Amino acid sequence: MHVVMFGDQHAQSLGGAQVSMRLQRRFLEKAGHTVTMVAPAMHGQRARAAAQDSAYVDLPSIPITADREYSMTWPGRRTDRWLDAAMRSRPPVDVVHIQGDFWGAFIGVRYAARHGIPIVHTMHNRLDVGIEATTPFPQTVLRVLNAWQRRALGRRDGESERGHDGWAYLRRFGARAAAITAPSTHFARRLQANRVLPGAGAPVERVVDVIWNGIDDDVLDEVLAGLTDVPPDPASVLERRPRFVWLGRMSPEKRLMPFLEALALSGIEAEVEVIGGGGQLRAARRLVEKLKPRATVIFAGRMPYARTLRRIAAADAVVQTSIGFETQGMTIFEAASLGTPSVVSDPDLAAELGTGFWAVGDGVTPDPSVAALADALRAAASDISAGTAGVPDPTIRERFRQSSRTAAMVEVYDRVTS
Repeated sequence: MHVVMFGDQHAQSLGGAQVSMRLQRRFLEKAGHTVTMVAPAMHGQRARAAAQDSAYVDLPSIPITADREYSMTWPGRRTDRWLDAAMRSRPPVDVVHIQGDFWGAFIGVRYAARHGIPIVHTMHNRLDVGIEATTPFPQTVLRVLNAWQRRALGRRDGESERGHDGWAYLRRFGARAAAITAPSTHFARRLQANRVLPGAGAPVERVVDVIWNGIDDDVLDEVLAGLTDVPPDPASVLERRPRFVWLGRMSPEKRLMPFLEALALSGIEAEVEVIGGGGQLRAARRLVEKLKPRATVIFAGRMPYARTLRRIAAADAVVQTSIGFETQGMTIFEAASLGTPSVVSDPDLAAELGTGFWAVGDGVTPDPSVAALADALRAAASDISAGTAGVPDPTIRERFRQSSRTAAMVEVYDRVTS
């Protein structure tokens, strides 16, 4: 079948959703399907290489960040005409798969409506939490966003949704989809509790399908092949300091700064590697210089995917610090696939893992305090040094492979097109 994916950002740009889309494309193509990726054209250093890939339909766009990494395409009739012309030379489309929340989603819904194609919408983001964490006036932003959505999508017969919060916004998308997927059980549960359900000709019971974002099978096997099959000698851990890894985008919702504060408060002697980049990098460096933790902190910057996985595999624990924002928490699943336990701040993510983690706080109620995170870091360091760290659920490794996730998604595609 021919699947057309729509994203807010080009799949070659930085971001977890983009990584997931690239993986989905590759494994769908390995399974014999055709994939077209529609998104705003890139303007950064990788723009030329991205434009040469025939799977991409790069919409006319404008850069929206200073580093020109991210861009925007305005949804409207001009974009509709441009997209329709670009798609005429491609095979007939069977499924529109939307993996965006803003202009990419608007453009994808409009395209599907014009051509009578069923929509599968993967909801990646807790919109309300994300906007509250990143904008100074979140309620105003949500009102504007809802108004923009209503104008871009138009009113459907019988539609009565007039809300202006984050869930109302997602409900309008859901009402136009034949299926909704979520990357975790806890996010699917939240979507359903807030009536974000498929509505546009959904052929089965109106529920949200849970399909994890996966890990590249080939890269996982390559990294695993480089690891010894012999369990580490606990005595060797006693001879060195525990190794922790924090990785992700350095922005407020990821809570890097509270982690660094907790690290200093904990007083643990450890090797800490911070992987990633973002707007808080300079402030994070200054905070480490100010607090002078006993742990050694190395800011390693952005890394290629395979190298990042190797760093996770070499660590004694991954530290996850965001609360309420993550809809899956890819890093802790990557860690579990490689046999590395995690310190987990979000109880929802911990419940998804099952085993092999240290909970921050009581593990039931979210605890954003620096003191609770410091306590968890102390417990993790102590267990690691004693050789008694928890072991992640071994079944996650197979359940998290992209090949299995793609097979599950193809079942959804078959269902909505049957």
